[in-house]
Amino acid sequence: MDTRIYKVNELSSFEVKEDIMTAFSTGKNVVFPTETVYGIGANALDEEGIKGIYEVKGRPSDNPLIMHVSKLEDVFLYTKNHKAYVKDMMEHFWPGPLTMVFEKNDKVPSLITGGLDTVGIRIPGSEVARKIIEIAGVPVCAPSANISGRPSSTLFEHVYEDFYGEVDIIIDGGKTEVGLESTVVDVTGDVPIVLRPGMITAEMIKHVVGDVLVKSDVNDQEVPLSPGMKYKHYAPYGDMVLVDGTKDKVVEFINGQVAQDMLMGYKCAVLTTEEIKGSFQNVQVFSLGSIERDEEIASNLFILLRKMDQLHIDKIYSVMLQGGRNEEAIMNRLLKAAGGRVVKV
Repeated sequence: MDTRIYKVNELSSFEVKEDIMTAFSTGKNVVFPTETVYGIGANALDEEGIKGIYEVKGRPSDNPLIMHVSKLEDVFLYTKNHKAYVKDMMEHFWPGPLTMVFEKNDKVPSLITGGLDTVGIRIPGSEVARKIIEIAGVPVCAPSANISGRPSSTLFEHVYEDFYGEVDIIIDGGKTEVGLESTVVDVTGDVPIVLRPGMITAEMIKHVVGDVLVKSDVNDQEVPLSPGMKYKHYAPYGDMVLVDGTKDKVVEFINGQVAQDMLMGYKCAVLTTEEIKGSFQNVQVFSLGSIERDEEIASNLFILLRKMDQLHIDKIYSVMLQGGRNEEAIMNRLLKAAGGRVVKV
C-alpha cells in the first residue's frame, strides 16, 4: 500500500484535507497523533474501516474501540440515558485524556463495541486530533496505533515502523504530550467506575462527582468494557519483570540477577528512576525520569519499552514506581507490560 505521510502543518492544505476526508469516507485507515498516544483511525460508522483496524493491529474482536468526536453535541448523537453527574465530568475534563463509557444507541455499530450495548467516547485534548476528526466529518474510532499487545506509539518513528505500507495515511505530529492512553470511566451506573487508569485520576474525578469505584481488570470469561482490561498489553519482546522492595534490596537483587543472566549470554537492561540510576552495575540502565516529576515518566515509558525491542534486550528488570499523582496509571502499564510478573525482595 502507498502510505502518504503529512506533517501537522500541512493540515490546512486543501489537497491534504481532501485526501484525509476521502480516506475516512472510503473505509481506509489514518494514523494520527492525540495528546495521549498515536491512534489508528477509521470512520466509526463504517464497518470496512473498522475491520481494517482489527486486521492491521491483530486485535481481538471483543476488545472494544473508543469513538472520538470533536465537539460535545456529537456525544449525544450516539449515546443515551445519561446520568446527572456526567455533565460535570464533561465540563471539567473535556477536551482531554478521559474516555467515558455510555449506553450506545442504534447508530453505533456493534463491531466497535465488542458486541456490548455500551460505547467509549472522548473528545481529545489535542487540537490536531480534533482537527482531523473535523476534516473526517464523522466520528472516528482510534485505538492506539501499535500492533496489538505491543507498546503504544508516542513518536512518529513508532507508527512509521509499525504501519508504513499498511495504512493509507500517517500524520506526523512528533512526540505526543501525555504518553499514556486516556483514563476510561464507565458512566452507565449511579457511581462512575474507573476501568483503565490514566492521567485523569480517580481522585480528580472524586473531587468533581463524589463517589468513584475502580475496576481495571476482567477475568477470562468477561467481555471487557474498555481497552486494556483483559489482554496482555504494552509488552516488549524481552522477558520483563518488576522488582518490589526497599531500594537497597531491589538494587542488590537486580545486580545479582543481571550478573547471572549475562554469564548465560543474555542481553540485559534496567528501567529505573533518575534518583537511583547510578546504583546498577555492568548493565545498560535507562532512566524513565524523576519520581518527583512522574508525568515525565509517563511520557517516556512507551518510548523506553520500544527501545528494549530496538536493542534486542532479552531480560528487562524494572523497579516499582511508588509515589506521585500518576503512580496508578504508570504501574498499570508496567504490570501489563510484564504480564503481571512481580518479584518481591
